[in-house]
Amino acid sequence: MIEKPLSSVDVEFVSTLHGDEGVSFVVLMQPRGDQADVLLRAIDDVALGQVDEAVREGEEPRGEEAKPLAQRGLEVTLEALRARGSEAVGQVVEDHPLDLLTSVVSETGADEVIVLTAPHYVEEFFHRDWASRARHKVGVPVLKLFAHNE
Repeated sequence: MIEKPLSSVDVEFVSTLHGDEGVSFVVLMQPRGDQADVLLRAIDDVALGQVDEAVREGEEPRGEEAKPLAQRGLEVTLEALRARGSEAVGQVVEDHPLDLLTSVVSETGADEVIVLTAPHYVEEFFHRDWASRARHKVGVPVLKLFAHNE
């Protein structure tokens, strides 16, 4: 599960996590959320010392406006993973991300889940981030990784 396109560093990292073993990915792209998400992202930006980013959070597309951007980000990510020799399919999350994640794990027989997002300190502190919540639902190991910027 991701919330923005993977950087080249992230693609290399996740595609080599298991050495030379063949890996396939089912990527779930979570588009930007609601106003509460904007506040939490702004707090995270301030915690990271990125005050300029915190000011711009309100300008980011959300909801239905964010879906075309999420779809394009997903396509870029899938192309990059395939270019590294991995099998990769995916979809943009429409409704309940953890329900979708649980069904994908069940349907595909996934060995693990990787949640790769920017740091979300407030949510992580209260164990409300995607990785913490997924650990209680999916039935396989969940690896939490922080996304790199290029």
